[in-house]
Amino acid sequence: MKSIQTVITSMLLTSGIALSAAASAQSVPPQPPPPPPGAGQEGAPGYHAIDMAKWQEKMKERMAKRQAELHELLKLTPAQEPAWKTYVQSMELKNMPQPQDPREMDKLSTPERMERSLERMKEHQASLQNRLAALKTFYGTLTPEQQKLFDENHRRIKKDMQDRMAKEMQRKDGPPPPMPRP
Repeated sequence: MKSIQTVITSMLLTSGIALSAAASAQSVPPQPPPPPPGAGQEGAPGYHAIDMAKWQEKMKERMAKRQAELHELLKLTPAQEPAWKTYVQSMELKNMPQPQDPREMDKLSTPERMERSLERMKEHQASLQNRLAALKTFYGTLTPEQQKLFDENHRRIKKDMQDRMAKEMQRKDGPPPPMPRP
């Protein structure tokens, strides 16, 4: 009799352990596979080289189109045109700092790379200050109705850009990992 009880007890314990292991395995989210060796390096799988000349040309076309749409939307007066031209010139890509060559940056020491990054941040800040000054001058020439249209258009463009960037990130990297729950 004891042998049947021992067999039943051991079967219950084994099945309980198996159920417990199955339940815990289901609650752990699967880990994403590790990136392939060399991912992110030129020529490696997953590397996305950017043709800067092509990208800049595409950006110039997009900016010109949006500026033409905005110009038409605002119905600018001849008195507002000089401020508009100054504003548009401040937004040109030639005023933006060019990306650094990663191969050149790799040759530098860490403090040198940080100094170079700081210099570029200062250049970018100076560019933004020039753009802001041109924007304030132009914005000041607008009527309240034009300012409202300008603000709405800027919000829409910013949202479109954020959406486009999010889609691009998902396309390159796949969906983001699930957020851990507290």
